[in-house]
Amino acid sequence: MSTPEQWMRVQGELGQRLYLILDSAGQLEERNALLNEWDNDQYRNLYIGTPASSLAAVAPYLFQLDTLDHPIIQALLKSPERHWGWLASSASGDLDLLTRHWRARLVTGERPNQALYRFHDNRVLGRALAHLRPEQRSEFLGPIASVCYWQDGQWAAAYNPAPGEYSVPPAPAWLVIPLTADTAAGVQFDNVRRYLMVEQIERLAKLAEQQSADAWLQAQLELARAWGWQAPDQVRFLLVQCLQSPGYVPPRSWLPQDNETPMVHFERVYQEAQFWQGDAIV
Repeated sequence: MSTPEQWMRVQGELGQRLYLILDSAGQLEERNALLNEWDNDQYRNLYIGTPASSLAAVAPYLFQLDTLDHPIIQALLKSPERHWGWLASSASGDLDLLTRHWRARLVTGERPNQALYRFHDNRVLGRALAHLRPEQRSEFLGPIASVCYWQDGQWAAAYNPAPGEYSVPPAPAWLVIPLTADTAAGVQFDNVRRYLMVEQIERLAKLAEQQSADAWLQAQLELARAWGWQAPDQVRFLLVQCLQSPGYVPPRSWLPQDNETPMVHFERVYQEAQFWQGDAIV
């Protein structure tokens, strides 16, 4: 196991520059503090100029670091279970080069079936690196020589056998790696939290005045799994409706009935919600 400090020392001896990939979701305070301290030429918003630009307010950021010995960086390193992102090194000091590389790997698929690839999530990164062959790892990491990240309860480091500029292959290997149940659940949690922070921020803020927003969100996602509601539109429906319900929980009439399939259950509840909102088809 390599600690971030040990990893950084090795990278310094190799003459590498240090970088931080920071997920804004859950780290807005730390992100904003770094933005206020860093010069504009030391960081980049990784969603700007991409199809995800509308989510720029909660985008991951790429920061160029001179040291890990900074109060905010140290606080992040002491709380890796928050899954705030990861550290990287590169011989290149060209921040725009690294930014172009990751922006090119951000959006997957073709319209209307595009999706965001969460490379900034340390769990997603670690899962990919564990399965990629050496040449695929180079296509994935590009100019980055090494990464340091939290995985399975400990710090890990991985290396790029051939750092450089690479175009995105027609069928990126990192997109066909199966997620573990824990990783998939973590990614879903982060994705829906980001959605609520953008689309339902006022209601979410009001809920947070009374209880832990993350604990509430986790409970609703567990309920959705128990009900078999796993399609993105079903999960969003449940969350948005619960944010508008007394006590922030679904009414008892929403409980599944005997022999009711998840699809039939969802359609019944959806029609009920539409009726009470005056949108039902009569």
